[in-house]
Amino acid sequence: METDRRMKAAVYSRYGPPEVLHIEDVEKPIPGDNEVLIKIRAASVTPADWRFRKAEPVIIRLMNGLMKPKVRVLGMELSGDIVAVGEKVTSFAVGDAVLADTASDGHGAHADYKVLPQDGKVAAKPAGTSYEEAAAGVCFGGLTALHFLRDKGQVQSGQKVLINGASGGCGTFAVQVARSMGAEVTGVCSTRNLELVTSLGADHVIDYTQQDFTKNGIQYDVIFDTVGKVTFSRCKGSLRKDGRFLALVFGLRLVAQTVWTSVFGSKKAIASVAMGTREDLEFLTEMVETGKLKPIIDRSYPLEQIAEAHRYVENGHKRGSVVVTPKHD
Repeated sequence: METDRRMKAAVYSRYGPPEVLHIEDVEKPIPGDNEVLIKIRAASVTPADWRFRKAEPVIIRLMNGLMKPKVRVLGMELSGDIVAVGEKVTSFAVGDAVLADTASDGHGAHADYKVLPQDGKVAAKPAGTSYEEAAAGVCFGGLTALHFLRDKGQVQSGQKVLINGASGGCGTFAVQVARSMGAEVTGVCSTRNLELVTSLGADHVIDYTQQDFTKNGIQYDVIFDTVGKVTFSRCKGSLRKDGRFLALVFGLRLVAQTVWTSVFGSKKAIASVAMGTREDLEFLTEMVETGKLKPIIDRSYPLEQIAEAHRYVENGHKRGSVVVTPKHD
């Protein structure tokens, strides 16, 4: 067991631009009886991270503090090695390489170490993948795509599915997950990402700079907007009867439409917070191991450049995931 009681972490104490983030020495956590201590080798920077940093939308302040953040270390997914376990831990052992979703356990992946419960969303790192690949969206984009397409969209083989934002962190996984379900997949992205989205298995690609998919006359069983760039009202004509509009980014208007369409009309608007289980995570890691799911890394930064990583992700043009790596002695 490692004995040093301090670690580095990317900390912020007020909402604002990327510059509010800084590296600070903080106390290293100690695992409880049913917990594991993970030495973090890589972690992703997701759109949710910059939204929590910036408190945008403002509803985040209701979850994370009105005036200043309660959670001071962001980061929703990681990969690394277990270096200590609690007395009652039976699922893992010291030396196990793992990946984990930290969103429901206080965030905290942008640091040297993280404690997580052994029954949390922790799974063995997929064989044959690097730590960076294991941290590049499987827990965030992968679980999100599975939740929306399988649980909310109820995608069936042969259905037409459109993914808006198909080259992003969630979109790249959504294309692959929908394809694995037997759907006919259309990916919407920019010109420079057409080849990438095609390589992920999309049957059709639409360059949003050249064509508006809501005006081409094609209808879909499911439209999944991963980037918050279209609305249910705008997409309604592009949905088949009983079609579903799924939104990863949403406001109060879509919440109201979700409630309304759950009772009236055949076309449904669905706003949801992504959920997932450890079993779902293990299912996705198996897909990665068998080559059915490929994490995409756009850029990798050292943890010390966390502000630059946030700035790049917030810019909204990343391909796949952005990763940060702590520097361990």
